Amino acid sequence: MHRPTWAEVDLGAVAENASRLRARLTAGAQLMAVVKADGYGHGAVPAARAALAAGAAWLGVAIAEEAMALRAAGIAAPILVLGWTPPEQAQAAIQAGIDLTVFSLEDAAAYRGGRLHVKVDTGMSRLGFAVDEAPAAVARLAALPGVEVRGIFTHFAGSDDDDLSGARRQLTAFRRALEALPFRPPVVHAANTAAIFRLPEAHFDLGRAGIGLYGYGGPGLRPALRWLTRIAQVREVPPQTGVSYNWTYVTQTSETLATLPVGYADGLPRSLSNRGAVRIAGGRAPIRGRVCMDQTVVSLAEVPGAKPGDPVLLIGDGQWADDMAALAATIPYEILCRIGARVPRIYIGS
Repeated sequence: MHRPTWAEVDLGAVAENASRLRARLTAGAQLMAVVKADGYGHGAVPAARAALAAGAAWLGVAIAEEAMALRAAGIAAPILVLGWTPPEQAQAAIQAGIDLTVFSLEDAAAYRGGRLHVKVDTGMSRLGFAVDEAPAAVARLAALPGVEVRGIFTHFAGSDDDDLSGARRQLTAFRRALEALPFRPPVVHAANTAAIFRLPEAHFDLGRAGIGLYGYGGPGLRPALRWLTRIAQVREVPPQTGVSYNWTYVTQTSETLATLPVGYADGLPRSLSNRGAVRIAGGRAPIRGRVCMDQTVVSLAEVPGAKPGDPVLLIGDGQWADDMAALAATIPYEILCRIGARVPRIYIGS
């Protein structure tokens, strides 16, 4: 059964973006394709396969369950869990050949036998050893039986800011930690998508591409996802008719409205109520009233002749996730990740 609200994912665009990102890296640096959050809503397994086919050498995920799902799909490439792996999950992940991030000597006792990447907090204030603690932590980790300190990394708080001074301060702090290490792990990494484009001095051995893999965050990238639905009903209503919950929109004249079978349970932001618009036959159809859980009403004033069953574009063809994000006061990452599991993904390209 094919629901009349769906997303089309162009795997050719994912592969093309991976190739472009890989080409921006300095000589010797490899590309990590970050496929956490189900590939930013695109599908982790298909996105991973497309990126690996285009030359990515590593995959990155947020949690161990995501890594195990990739292994279950038969993907054998190196995978790094970028977030916290609870001690009780560590051995299963290690047995599956998954690299783990470590930022606590207490947790490290459960990571024996694993390949570890030491996280250094240079300014995000999330996870990581403090800069001055990292060298001693690396020495202690390397002394654990069976542990391989395979990598060390940090994460930028604002490599996409107009002012890169903060990112450069973080990079300086990271270099200070590297210089004090008892040895240099084989894989040093710091650059996310923005830094791949804007901070080549941060490329080291590996660049981690997240949002860029899906077409955002840098020049020459191609969005990989289009989000569509179909018109369920068309009706003309008279003046002074309230529309949707709480009647936050009331018609001033007779108006032709269309109801769409998509709502905030699918990931369409409720904050687009009376603000956002969709595209029908190339024309703009503004959202009228509240975005509901499962349905949304739009005006057909600018697209006369639209009828039930006609396709409706939510994202795509010039109206992309960053445009929706700007109206919803958020970022394209959230728009893409929020497209729900009940929205089927249709894969095109190769």
